[in-house]
Amino acid sequence: MSDFESSSSLENQFLIAMPQLRDFFFANSVTLVWKHNSEGALGIVINKPMDSVCVADIFKELDIVPTVDSSQFRSKRVLSGGPVERDKGFIIHDATRTWESSISLGPRLSICTSRQILQDIADGKGPRRYQVALGCAGWDAGQLEREIGENAWLTSPADQELVFSDDWNNKAAAAAALLGIDLRHLPSAAGHS
Repeated sequence: MSDFESSSSLENQFLIAMPQLRDFFFANSVTLVWKHNSEGALGIVINKPMDSVCVADIFKELDIVPTVDSSQFRSKRVLSGGPVERDKGFIIHDATRTWESSISLGPRLSICTSRQILQDIADGKGPRRYQVALGCAGWDAGQLEREIGENAWLTSPADQELVFSDDWNNKAAAAAALLGIDLRHLPSAAGHS
C-alpha cells in the first residue's frame, strides 16, 4: 500500500491558510480541494475575488448574451481561483444537476468547466448557487502533504454555505471556526514540539 493509499483524500475539504503562510497568493486564503491523489492535488481558492471582474465580463468575453436580467451578473464577482491555468474558467455549483465535465464533490457540490453551464446561467436555467473562478491551485505529488506537515494549512470538511458566501474577508475565519479554531489566537510563526 502506498503512502497516499494509507492516508485519507483531501477531496471536498477546505485548506485554510495558517497565519504564518505569507505566500503572496495564498495568505489568508481558503481553498476548496477538488482533486487529490498520488499524483498531487488541485483546488480553487474561494475567497479572493478579482478586482473589477464580474460574471458579466466573462459572458462578454465568451459572446454569451444573457436572456434574463443581467444586473445580477454585473454584481457577481469572479474569483481568482489560483495561480495555475489563470485563463481557464471553473464553476463551482450546487449539485442540483450536472453538466458536461461536472465533477461531483459529494452530494451537494460539483465543479465544472463547461461553457454550457455559463450559457445556462445566462439563460436562467443554470444552478441556483454558483461561483465562477479563473485559475486554480495545484500541488505536485506529496507537496500538499508536506505543507500540511509544516503547519501551513488547516484542513476541514467543505461547507456549502461557506463556498457560496460572498463574505470574502471573513471566509478564512469562518472556515477555521468550523473546527472550533479562532485564527486570531494562533501564532504567526510555525513551530513543532
